[in-house]
Formats: sequence, structure tokens, C-alpha cells
Amino acid sequence: MRVQQPRALERYQRILDAALRVFSRRGYHDSSVDEIAGKARTSKGGIYFHFPNKEAIFLALLDRATARLLAKIDEAMASQTDPIARAEAALLAVLRVFAKHRALARLFMVEALGAGREFHSRMADIRSQFAAIIQRQMEEAIRQGIIQPIDTEVASHAWFGALNEVITSWVFSGRPERLEDAYAALKPLLMQSVGLNHRSDRPVPER
Repeated sequence: MRVQQPRALERYQRILDAALRVFSRRGYHDSSVDEIAGKARTSKGGIYFHFPNKEAIFLALLDRATARLLAKIDEAMASQTDPIARAEAALLAVLRVFAKHRALARLFMVEALGAGREFHSRMADIRSQFAAIIQRQMEEAIRQGIIQPIDTEVASHAWFGALNEVITSWVFSGRPERLEDAYAALKPLLMQSVGLNHRSDRPVPER
């Protein structure tokens, strides 16, 4: 990426904003650089100044969106001290960002997985980053005696995988109307999966 001047930086961001609209509406394969250039109010030459091809635009868009999501997660977690509450804050931050930006949710949950092997690999890396955030909180909860020892790698991927399914279903169906409302049903399942009663956050007694 070559971004040196303020005008070039502004055009770069404008291209990514336009690409998000185009990819989310038409799909990755049916989108063209020409259409992105039109939406960005620039020429194809302006596109190619920053990006060698459509694939590079898509990858840059994923990277920008990931960075913004991670920033929102850090912000949400900063207000919590309990590790399980921090893990929940991370999940809710993702839900709230996608709830406000449906096009972004479609980019992550639908278009990236259908764009090809390279993009599938990139998405796997991104999901691993998010799961690692949850895993660190679970490990801290074990250290503090809040939950019993578990396989935190498996559990963290299960938590993020459940969230992923909820968001994907919402992208396609539009239900629930407020994406954040889905967490009310998801929370008790997540808490019970690590041995916590979701009402009191105390360990569920063994039967």
C-alpha cells in the first residue's frame, strides 16, 4: 500500500468504504474494480495506485475491519475486571459492531468464506485472534478459581463459533430484529459450558 499524502489517504479509505458496499451487495465474485471505482468517485488508475487487484482490496478491507473490531473489543473489556465478564464484553462488542454494520457482518460471515482458499485462510487466522482473546480470559478465570480447569482452546473456539452462527443466521434471516437480543438466549449456554450458573455466576453443582 502506498499512502503518503492526506489526499491519497482519504482516497484509500474512500475506496475501502466503497468496496464494502459493493462486496456486501453484489458478492465478491460478481463485484468489479470498475464498480468500486465508480462508488469511490475515483478512476481505475486511482484504485491501482493503492491496490494491484480486487483481491488486494478485499484483503485490505478485512484487515481494516478486523483492526476496528479488535479496538472495540479492547474498549469494551477495559471496563470489566472479572475475566468471565471480560470475555462476555468481547462477544457483545462483536455483536454490537455487526448489529450497526450489517454490510460488515456479511463481509465477514459470507463473502470472505466464499472468496477462495486465501481468504478462507485469512478468516481462519482472524477467528483464531478473536478466540484467543476469549481463551486468555478463561485461563485467568481458572487461575482465580472462578471456573474449574477445562480445555480453554476448545471452549474459546466453541464460544466464538456459537457467536459466529448467531450472526450468520441473522445476516440471512434478519432475526432477531436486534442482533444484541440474541445474546440473552446464548449466554446461559455459554455459562453452563464452563460450569457456571448464568444467574449467579456460581459453579453449577455437580449432580
